[in-house]
Amino acid sequence: MVMVSLGVSFSMLRPTLTEPRLMSPMVAPSLYSVSLVSSPLTKKRPLRALASPSIEPTTPYIDVDVVSTSKKVLVPIGYGTEEIEAVVLVDVLRRAGADVTLASVEQKLEVEGSSGTKLLADVLISKCAEQVFDLVALPGGMPGAVRLRDCVTLEKIMKRQAEDKRLFGAISMAPAITLLPWGLLTRKKTTGHPAFFGKLPTFWAVKTNIQISGELTTSRGPGTSFQFALSLAKQLFGETTAKSVEELLLIRDGYQNPRKEELNSIDWSLNHTPRVLIPVANGSEEVEVVTVADVLRRAKVDVTVASVERYLRIIASQGTKIVTDKLIGEAAESSYDLILLPGGHAGSERLQKSKPLKKLLKEQQEAGRIYGATNSSSTVLHKHGLLKEKRTVVYLSDKDGPVNDQMIQGAEVVIDGNVITSLGLATVTNFSLAIVSKLFGHGRARSVSEGLVHEYRGNLKAV
Repeated sequence: MVMVSLGVSFSMLRPTLTEPRLMSPMVAPSLYSVSLVSSPLTKKRPLRALASPSIEPTTPYIDVDVVSTSKKVLVPIGYGTEEIEAVVLVDVLRRAGADVTLASVEQKLEVEGSSGTKLLADVLISKCAEQVFDLVALPGGMPGAVRLRDCVTLEKIMKRQAEDKRLFGAISMAPAITLLPWGLLTRKKTTGHPAFFGKLPTFWAVKTNIQISGELTTSRGPGTSFQFALSLAKQLFGETTAKSVEELLLIRDGYQNPRKEELNSIDWSLNHTPRVLIPVANGSEEVEVVTVADVLRRAKVDVTVASVERYLRIIASQGTKIVTDKLIGEAAESSYDLILLPGGHAGSERLQKSKPLKKLLKEQQEAGRIYGATNSSSTVLHKHGLLKEKRTVVYLSDKDGPVNDQMIQGAEVVIDGNVITSLGLATVTNFSLAIVSKLFGHGRARSVSEGLVHEYRGNLKAV
């Protein structure tokens, strides 16, 4: 196997949890207010990857900072796994300090999720058969939960995990479809996705977002993924670490009162299927990429995820490997109703340097079409001159310093005419649903939200 050079150092992307408070959850942060330095507990390890001429080069390797920890976590995936649930688990637990292995139960590393996002696993599940894990956490999705259930190797791993009284968990369809047939829900209070709730043992099923029963933790769906992952992080590392990660991810206390505001309202509705481009790069935030693509595809939007790198595969900020649909050069041959940039400090810098993307964005603005950004990628729009006289949700920063007068304090999502911005990370579901609402109306946004098991608050506050 060939080790691969991708020209990106990810040490800057690992948040340190040594600071007692990484940011205030009550005030919209500066793009650079989050600590993005390498943890003192990291060590160097070469990143190994699948060699494929369509995905990546076969050139020398690059060292990648990986957290050195005694806590080992397994997240298995299969064809049709719910990608939000899988990626949030990996992202949150790596930020907390876990050594997370994403393992494919298929015969190959590349796995297509339930909404069409392609993930590249770290290993095949066979490589994990004899390993000991502190936690094994199953994402849901259909037919992903069935693919996990039918994997004999994974069944053995999970049964050994339960017998040894080590932590295990499942979310969405996985409790009913995967754990129940394995006999791992016996005398365990359990929750799961509302659509599959009736399949759970009647007297042990509970309608809560998170249910902990001994070593088993279960949860309801994509909309509760962050709560699920943070609960597991707390059990592995303690409340202080979990709270630090929670703040870093912009999760407000009690998951209450997400604030969305709109100025200069215009009609976004179209007489055709909306076409959306999501450009990505090495270092983009995987949670944002996957969530935006997943939510919009659930709403029947035609989504293209395009790499601005030389190869289809990108390595996101927390090490998740995503195989994109196209390279940006091919994507630039088409026009789009919306172009949405995900955040991630290193990823944003690489998006900014992409000439094809810059040309696309300029054409988008000139044609009066919609564009937007989450997290640090608002700086890309700003530096290309695409946010003039536009109000945004975050501080913008250029060589002359922050442009504070354009920021709306306390908002998670701001729409100003044909421009939408968001704080990103855990607020990105509200960002995505706001887009669905503008394109199709509250009814479809509410329907998508119910499938996610996410509380939808549809009304945008006019400013």
